[in-house]
Amino acid sequence: MAISIVLFEPETPGNIGAIARAMKNFNLENLILINPKCKIDEDASKRAMHAKDILTNAKIKPASCLKEFHTVIGTTSKLGTDYNIPRSPITPEQLTKVITEKKETAIVFGREDKGLSNKELEFCDFVVTIPTSKKYPAMNLSHSAAIIFYELFKNKENISSHIVPASKKDKEYTLKMINSAIDKVKFATPSKKRTQQIIWKRIIGKSFITRREAFALMGFFKKLK
Repeated sequence: MAISIVLFEPETPGNIGAIARAMKNFNLENLILINPKCKIDEDASKRAMHAKDILTNAKIKPASCLKEFHTVIGTTSKLGTDYNIPRSPITPEQLTKVITEKKETAIVFGREDKGLSNKELEFCDFVVTIPTSKKYPAMNLSHSAAIIFYELFKNKENISSHIVPASKKDKEYTLKMINSAIDKVKFATPSKKRTQQIIWKRIIGKSFITRREAFALMGFFKKLK
């Protein structure tokens, strides 16, 4: 399964270890730490139990590494309104129906105290959230990670598909053509134009379009152009 688990600026060694243990439970191996604020110490190793190999092989990288992935999925417990597009999420159950093991995918978990910012979520193709009580919606980082890992593992048979998904290059070219069309439209404010760009990025990301669908979209926007 070409899925990497990415922790964005983790602050607690114990959480890193607990997430490594949950990854091991559900056959996930690739752990990436982006600009960690702590070290993998003895506490992390104790919490990892028999998943110390995941900690040993964990890679420390800058945020720019996310550009290497075909699909980037953000996580959040803070839901937005219809106007807060970066925080318009799907559920873990919905995630398993659209994720593909054929392409490199990153699932990004934010900081323990404040998660991912709107700007960071804008970089993601889409966002996933776990439905929780409105009285206390925020979950412990490792607990929320385990739930998402479980859903991926439970539906592993549904993750594969004989249909060829659009490549990263296909998606980027499709968005380039869409944005070219947007550039020719007059908007009342720059923010309204930016909103359209974000919405289309979300549409392409959430749909997990096939290569054939991407070509059809390219053909349509080519005709418009």
